[in-house]
Amino acid sequence: MPTLRSSSSPSRVSSPLRRTAGGGQRGFSASSSSSVSVPYGDRDSDQASQGDSDSLSADEGSDFEEHLRRNVKKRAAKRPLKTTPVAKHPKKGSQMVCGHGQKDSEPPAIDLFDAVKAAKSDMQDSGDYPLTAPGPSWKKFQGSFCEFVKTLVYQCQYSLLYDGFPMDNLISLLTGLSDSQVRAFRHTSTLAAMKLMTSLVRVALQLSLHKDNNQRQYEAERNKGPGQRAPERLESLLEKRKELQEHQEEIEGMMNALFRGVFVHRYRDVLPEIRAICIEEIGSWMQSYSTSFLTDSYLKYIGWTLHDKHREVRLKCLKALKGLYSSQDLTARLELFTSRFKDRMVSMAMDREYDVAVEAVKLLTLILKNMEGVLTDADCVGIYPVVYASNRALASAAGEFLYWKLFYPECETRTVGGRERRRSPRAQRTFFHLLLSFFVESELHDHAAYLVDSLWDCAGSQLKDWESLTSLLLEKDQNLGDVQESTLIEILVSSVRQASEGHPPVGRITGRKGLTPKERKIQADDRVKLTEHLIPLLPQLLAKFSADAEKVAPLLQLLKYFDLNIYCTRRLEKHLELFLQQLQEVVVKHAEPAVLEAGAHALYLLCNPEFTFFSRVDFARSQLMDLLTDRFQQELEELLQSSFLDEDEVYSLAATLKRLSAFYNAHDLSRWELYEPCCRLLQKAVDTGEVPHQVILPALTLVYFSILWTLTHLSGSGASQKQLLSLKGRMVAFCELCQSCLSDVDSEIQEQAFVLLSDLLLIFSPQMIVGGRDFLRPLVFFPEATLQSELASFLMDHVFIQPGELGSGHSQEDHLQIEQLHQRRRLLAGFCKLLLYGVLDMDAASDVFKHYSKFYKDYGDIIKETLTRVRQIDRSHCSQILLLSLKQLYTELLQEQGPQGLNELPAFGEMRDLARRFALSFGPQQLQNRDLVVTLHKEGIKFSLSEPPPPGSSSQPPNLAFLELLSEFSPRLFHQDKQLLLSYLEKCLQRISQSPACPWGPVTTYCHSLSPVENTAETSPQGCPRYKKRRTEGPARRERGDVSSSQEESLQLNSIPPTPTLTSTGIKRRQPLRGLEEVEEEGRSEPELTQGQPLSGNQRSRFSSPQHFQTLLNPSGPGLGNRLTRLSLMEEDEEELEIHELSEEWQETDKHTSPSEHGLDLLDSTELNLEDF
Repeated sequence: MPTLRSSSSPSRVSSPLRRTAGGGQRGFSASSSSSVSVPYGDRDSDQASQGDSDSLSADEGSDFEEHLRRNVKKRAAKRPLKTTPVAKHPKKGSQMVCGHGQKDSEPPAIDLFDAVKAAKSDMQDSGDYPLTAPGPSWKKFQGSFCEFVKTLVYQCQYSLLYDGFPMDNLISLLTGLSDSQVRAFRHTSTLAAMKLMTSLVRVALQLSLHKDNNQRQYEAERNKGPGQRAPERLESLLEKRKELQEHQEEIEGMMNALFRGVFVHRYRDVLPEIRAICIEEIGSWMQSYSTSFLTDSYLKYIGWTLHDKHREVRLKCLKALKGLYSSQDLTARLELFTSRFKDRMVSMAMDREYDVAVEAVKLLTLILKNMEGVLTDADCVGIYPVVYASNRALASAAGEFLYWKLFYPECETRTVGGRERRRSPRAQRTFFHLLLSFFVESELHDHAAYLVDSLWDCAGSQLKDWESLTSLLLEKDQNLGDVQESTLIEILVSSVRQASEGHPPVGRITGRKGLTPKERKIQADDRVKLTEHLIPLLPQLLAKFSADAEKVAPLLQLLKYFDLNIYCTRRLEKHLELFLQQLQEVVVKHAEPAVLEAGAHALYLLCNPEFTFFSRVDFARSQLMDLLTDRFQQELEELLQSSFLDEDEVYSLAATLKRLSAFYNAHDLSRWELYEPCCRLLQKAVDTGEVPHQVILPALTLVYFSILWTLTHLSGSGASQKQLLSLKGRMVAFCELCQSCLSDVDSEIQEQAFVLLSDLLLIFSPQMIVGGRDFLRPLVFFPEATLQSELASFLMDHVFIQPGELGSGHSQEDHLQIEQLHQRRRLLAGFCKLLLYGVLDMDAASDVFKHYSKFYKDYGDIIKETLTRVRQIDRSHCSQILLLSLKQLYTELLQEQGPQGLNELPAFGEMRDLARRFALSFGPQQLQNRDLVVTLHKEGIKFSLSEPPPPGSSSQPPNLAFLELLSEFSPRLFHQDKQLLLSYLEKCLQRISQSPACPWGPVTTYCHSLSPVENTAETSPQGCPRYKKRRTEGPARRERGDVSSSQEESLQLNSIPPTPTLTSTGIKRRQPLRGLEEVEEEGRSEPELTQGQPLSGNQRSRFSSPQHFQTLLNPSGPGLGNRLTRLSLMEEDEEELEIHELSEEWQETDKHTSPSEHGLDLLDSTELNLEDF
């Protein structure tokens, strides 16, 4: 690495820093302990420091002090004796140097050492220091500290900076502290040293400018004639140049000392904050003083640090490089660096940290602008997909890169006379052709809206050129293919939406909360412009592309971005008439759901009574509905009278029903009375089964919308009892039809019937009378048990099924599987809503909960949210449902496999995983869940011993393996509850007549989970503070075994358990750990429970007692800490950490409110939205 120039002035004695800098690597070794020697004023300080060297060297941790002292001793022999001038009139309180026997005014070096040692001990005790302390005041301190260093150099740049004493000592101090093992010293001194270096660079830059000015003045004076030349002027300029040269050499010596003593070691420090400081400052040096620092020997440090694993350091590297590449004057000196680290900079566009990736793409854009030909096509191909990133900042940066790479060279704006000329129509057409070719040929994404949003910030003016867009679409002799036309229409709609709404498309993340007033004004102006331009052209576009459903649907969506008042204010009613005519033709011509929904929504936007043209739109709507209903009545009569219909008649009837269903969803068509004919059609389908399924699906939807519109009318005004009962009769009849359709052979009809049925049951649930609507009480409907059973059976048959393996996600089959998964999630969400709103019996939730673990990947979020809400409604009932789910799974497995070897099956392992998830769902509130968990254990024990073994057989009860599932809930118990459950289990085991020849495995596992040592999750109850209580002796205290049988039977839990006396943390800190070999040897002599030992009644009683397990696991008595090995402590810590992390998911349970507190939207959908759930 080339060094800066060192001092070689013959006119004055060079300081030790300059001598060291001139010595190159000899003065500054590459080791981490390298530092700069510190000069002192006289021999007294050297002697004082030498006299105390023994005491300082005794401190083993004094890394900085020993290093500093060695430099003091080396310099004492080389440094010439300086005489201190004596003041004629010294100030009061000051001391004079009169001889060797008097005191020196300079403080001895030991004071500095003591201060450093004291500060070091304080920093080691507490890890906080000002640079890392939180709070705005400390952040302000850091800025003030950096400003202080800058001001120090600024004030000393003409005097003390070249004195040789203060700055040399400061650099030596900072260099030594930057090598300290104390993080606070190293961090603070590195920051100070780098800021000092930055200030010195500014001073060096000013000296360089002064030298250049001096040289120009000297040359100008010397070139004058003999009569005009001033010798005194030349001599003063020579003296000034000599002085500036000396100052520059001293500054360069200081900078060289700081760079080699601090930066070279600290840019790779273990602390990322220190590395970031170094890289940030070297970037500023390169920008401000490029003649000295913008070389490959310094650039390599930034290049190496581009691979840093910490985000902040990589970010500082990219920002430093951005400052360099933004200047065309500096890019010529970056060619070698660019060729060496270009691949790394390109790969950083895919960095996992979004802010780093954004800066990387912006850096590549600067390289593309200022260094022509450096980035190859292969480099750019890797950046193009980033325009479709979910993060908008990253996508916008990639969009700018794409614009400068592909569009700007072809569509750049020419300047005439310093003014920008308006882009020509040809350039605009070229822009859109390039945009089309990139989107179509790249095949990176299916939606052009994300590409438009990425280019919006850099090419928004081109994208808002709707005149060029529409002219391309309406051109007769255009050379656009079908795909290009569809893409161009999508680009048009996307740009209109972006200009009208001002926010990115769905799924793209932006950190902005809203628009500024200026942006809102631009948005309003753009909306007026696009409306005025597109209102006359929209009927023409619809007429040209009316035959293509893929192109018509997005064109109909343009109307929702218009300012519809312009139809009235600008007298454009004739264009409205043309639009309504084209809309009617499109609706009659197409039956695709996307086109019909877009048309119905467009007509809904126009049917606003506040508009002056409402009567015209309403008349057009009536004409369209009359046409469709007349056609439906005619085709329906043909279907009901004839026993056979050809395909054309079936298609025509189905298309008419689809059109009516789409418009019934957005418009009130009650006056056309479609309920009765549709019910007759559905009744025939149920009775005969001769109606095609493509006719049944829209007919079901029509009846459903008819019921909802009727309910809307009755909810808004005082309805009579007769009207309410009539509506309920219609609803009940439709529910019966849907119930019949649940057993249909066609799966689409089954799913549609389930969706509509779940929605209706939810709407007509008791929630509909909430909010002062008690007059609707006659409409409340509760499903019968048979209907509830069929709904649950449908869920098991259509939702909880194993799907096929999903591929890469790009094939047609993968898309179909994803759509099917979304449909199954909607079905499950509808069923869960019925549970939470009290429509179905809460016990039916067990059919959902028992699949929590097996289908966690597909439905885990829905089931978890349902479980959380059920617990909010009734905690006790929720725990019973969890136990019921495990019982159902166990019984099913028992019936399939039999009792032999049940706990060795993979399905049983899945059940244990499910039980573990259920246990973690209780959360950390042990005291709140205490009685629930104990009751769950008690009921589980009853179930495991409910069926005795066959008479005369020594086999275990068939349900006994259920105890292993129950053991997963044991960490949720308190110590006292475990003892009571052990006693309860012992009493239940004694009721079994047969005595086993060997201990049963499930009993052993369950008892082991209830042993005191296994209580790793037991903590003090949340919210209950710990108090230190004195242990008292007296008759009030009871022994552990003196629990009455009535207390064992009832398990009344009224006492708060005391704080455990020992925890793993306390043992780890205070108790010495013994070797594993010693514990294993002692463990061989301890009694073990094996399958070969017979267990008599007394032995079983002793086995079930907590004292037995305490003796088994801790035979040494009180010395529990001495018996725990390092391995057991690690296992306990890992288990506690896992339970704590997984339990945090359930801590938000009490923060939600019960769903019964909110009113239910009458038009609620079945899809489960977790935000609104």
